[in-house]
Amino acid sequence: MPTARTARSTGVRSWQDLLGEHFVDLDVVPSAEGPLPGEVRSRAVGSLQLSRVRSVDQRAVRTAGLARTDRRHYVQVGLVERGSARVEQDGRECWLQPGDYALYETRRPFSWELRAGTGPTWSLLVLTWCRPGPTSPGLTARRMDGASGLTGVLGRMMTDLLRTRDVGGTDPGDRLAGELLELVTTAAGTAPPPPAGPPRGDRALLAAVRAHVEEHLADPALDPRSIAAAHFVSVRQLHRLFAGEAETAARYVRRRRLERAREELARSGARDLPLAAVAHRCGFADPSVFGRAFRAAYGMTPSRYRALAAGD
Repeated sequence: MPTARTARSTGVRSWQDLLGEHFVDLDVVPSAEGPLPGEVRSRAVGSLQLSRVRSVDQRAVRTAGLARTDRRHYVQVGLVERGSARVEQDGRECWLQPGDYALYETRRPFSWELRAGTGPTWSLLVLTWCRPGPTSPGLTARRMDGASGLTGVLGRMMTDLLRTRDVGGTDPGDRLAGELLELVTTAAGTAPPPPAGPPRGDRALLAAVRAHVEEHLADPALDPRSIAAAHFVSVRQLHRLFAGEAETAARYVRRRRLERAREELARSGARDLPLAAVAHRCGFADPSVFGRAFRAAYGMTPSRYRALAAGD
């Protein structure tokens, strides 16, 4: 790997190429249409590559096919500097906040889902061991707490290493790489296994999902898949979350859209608002679908409901 590189991209294809140059081949799925700006800065310390990666919301996947055809086998650590992330490998997944990090291997499939949160971009520090031996699959995708204990000390050490420019030389660099990898694998072995769900109680997650639905009711793309992605859970986990409720996630979204529409129609001054505008405000792309759903739920058409609400 080259010793020092800085590169930027603006599109999905060029971003995939850039990640392939600095790391390994990945499939990238952006969370939104349009440009995909990104930047990678890398330098080498012996056989260890130190990188800072910045971009917008996306999912980066190392598929089984890519792992088979792209024979670059590295051990890597990803440390979240800004934003949040979900890492999956070897049947496990973990959620990372700023300062947290996880170990993963490129010889097997893995994925990163990265979110910027309140900022314009996320930032990920990546350490790549270019000549490692294989590590145990039991060590991957385990959250290592960057705020406390041994993992916190090690996280700060890796962050400082990325920011330090005076570490060089092949021999000391190789020794440092080997010793650091040994420390990381030791820390990964002591990290608790990731929980089956996200690091929060079901009640808190359900409340967050409901708040998200309220905020995005007008978005026609609001569905179980987008809701799950926004909360770093799988669609299956989302369905499991709603298993104890009276309705599925999809039915909950439909009910809240119709209730919002009913509120809109009952507002004073709603008489002159086109029904198509009400439908779009409540996330129905097709006014005829809205009309049928409203009648099925309330036993009358939207126009009749509005007339009754106005006293006609």
